[in-house]
Amino acid sequence: MTDIVTAQKRSEMMSGIRGKNTRPELQVRKALFSMGYRFRLHRKDLPGRPDIVMPGRRIAILVHGCFWHGHQDCRYAKTPSTRTEFWAAKLKSNRQRDQRDIDALHAAGWRTLVVWECYLRSPLHADLATALRDWIEGDQQVSDFREPTTEKKASATAKRTSNTKTSSQ
Repeated sequence: MTDIVTAQKRSEMMSGIRGKNTRPELQVRKALFSMGYRFRLHRKDLPGRPDIVMPGRRIAILVHGCFWHGHQDCRYAKTPSTRTEFWAAKLKSNRQRDQRDIDALHAAGWRTLVVWECYLRSPLHADLATALRDWIEGDQQVSDFREPTTEKKASATAKRTSNTKTSSQ
C-alpha cells in the first residue's frame, strides 16, 4: 500500500510527535496532583528518563504509547503495512530498551509502574486516581496498567449489565 502523503509531509507529521508532555502523560500527572502527590518530571539521572518520578517514595512512573513502545497484544500497537522490516526492528529495539531501563531502575531500588495508553483510553478501566493510589500505597515493585483483555472486558460488561438490570427492577 502506498502512502497517501508525500515523503516530506510524512516527515513533518512524524517530527511533530512529542516524547514529553503527551496527553496520556498529562492525564496521569493531573490525577496524581489532584490527590496531593508531588513529583518530578523526566529525571535525566535515572535510566530511561522516567516520565514521572516520586523521589521520596523511590517510584518511577512511565507512561507509554502503545504504538511507539510496541505494546504486545494491544489493538493500538499495529505494525505499519509499509516498511514492515524497519518497523518490526524499531519497535523490538524500543521494547528491549524499555525492559533494560525498568530492570536498571529496579536494580537501583526503584519501584516502577508502566501506564499504557490503551488503559487510559479504555472506557472499562477503573478510576485512574484510585488505581494509582492503590499502587503507590501498596508494595508491588513492578507493575503495569493495561487495557483489560477480551475475557475481562466481557465479564466487566456482563457485570455492568447485570447491575443495571438489578437496579432497574
